[in-house]
Amino acid sequence: MFTNFPLFPQQASAQAGQVDAIYFFMVAVTAFFSILIAGLVVFFAIKYRRRHRDEVGYAIHGSLALELLWTVIPFVIVMVMFAWGAKVFFELYRPPVGAMEIYVVGKQWMWKVQHMDGQREINELHIPVGRPVKLIMGSEDVLHSYFIPDFRVKADVIPGRYNVLWFTATKPGTYKLFCAEYCGTKHSGMVGNIIAMEPEAFQAWLGGGAASESPVAQGEKLFSDLSCNTCHMADSQGRGPMLTNLFNKRVELQNGQTVVADEAYLRESIVNPQAKIVAGFQPIMPTFQGLVSEEQLLQLISYVKSLSTQGAAPAPSGTTAPQMPQASDRPVVEKK
Repeated sequence: MFTNFPLFPQQASAQAGQVDAIYFFMVAVTAFFSILIAGLVVFFAIKYRRRHRDEVGYAIHGSLALELLWTVIPFVIVMVMFAWGAKVFFELYRPPVGAMEIYVVGKQWMWKVQHMDGQREINELHIPVGRPVKLIMGSEDVLHSYFIPDFRVKADVIPGRYNVLWFTATKPGTYKLFCAEYCGTKHSGMVGNIIAMEPEAFQAWLGGGAASESPVAQGEKLFSDLSCNTCHMADSQGRGPMLTNLFNKRVELQNGQTVVADEAYLRESIVNPQAKIVAGFQPIMPTFQGLVSEEQLLQLISYVKSLSTQGAAPAPSGTTAPQMPQASDRPVVEKK
């Protein structure tokens, strides 16, 4: 529909039809009432115009039925818009279980992408057609926004936290990617391409490039290099909480509150470990703010997620299962 008209890009995702339907419904309602009200204004202005200088208009005492009518009808229409919009919003907000996870980092002025098998891209994203794709996005500097017009999806990429965007491509092709939030002098150049491919072609593309280590493997190495395994062990003997089967579970804090161990919680626990102290543990973990990049944070989180039997996306073929954290051979020195 309107494929040659830039305000109406083609529908290339499972979500696009839902977004367009509610949009056109709202446009139709707005146009109908705009024409109706403008027409009535003109009609009544002509019908009840003053025909001579001494004419005095009749006193109008109002109509309860008419007032109820023009109150109830707009209320019903607005509630239809609200319910329909809420349904579409929650469907767009909640990615399905088992969606293919891809990490995206926004940086002035580029998009850096890493697939779960280690394949990296800059300003491009290769995806398979017909499979839900979940983007876990973070920013290294300022606020960005990941916008794919042909998919009708957009989400802010915010410094200091993670945001999620998901979609299912329905047609092979190359689609434009934009940053929809002003992010500096070269904001207009922060563009890219989404390449939707048939599943077989996508698998061939994955296997044809020089892939680096997967985020899980890189996170496991970083976990060891930062000596995280000296406190977070596979048993309860460590000075920090166990990470096995932690992801997406509820965690009890010292103040009696509970939180869900999602990506946002894991990130905050790395860069600001004193913000939420787990019940039964001392606040001895140092901050890694400024010591690890946003990409490394995503790798660490990917590794922690891989230690859980729930919540993590299926591991890509050809990768090995991560090893559970073991006690380090290095001596542990208590800080006084």
